[in-house]
Amino acid sequence: MQFLVNVIDTGQAAAAGRTDSATAAEHDAVDALNQRLQAEGRILFAGGLTAPGDAVVIDARGDSAAVSEGSLFGDDQYVAGFWVLDLPDVATARRIAGEASVACNRTIELRALQG
Repeated sequence: MQFLVNVIDTGQAAAAGRTDSATAAEHDAVDALNQRLQAEGRILFAGGLTAPGDAVVIDARGDSAAVSEGSLFGDDQYVAGFWVLDLPDVATARRIAGEASVACNRTIELRALQG
């Protein structure tokens, strides 16, 4: 099964005055988790995201594309990074998501990929 594990910023970046709000200890903990998951062959893809203000929303369903700068969802809570993981089952995914929450010191959103 494949899972999307989203790291949710709930104000840490704004409080730190920068996009990358992780402390040195959080970076180290995430690196250790990433190394373990990579060694286990679990990471399909992972990455951090720029600030919501860097987003562009495009809706090209009509006669012309509507384009707006900034996030569709606002700046109070947003996805700051993510993993796409290949895991054997939901129980393992929940356990790994818990480990990610501790490592990142952030809220985690866990979602299974369809198909």
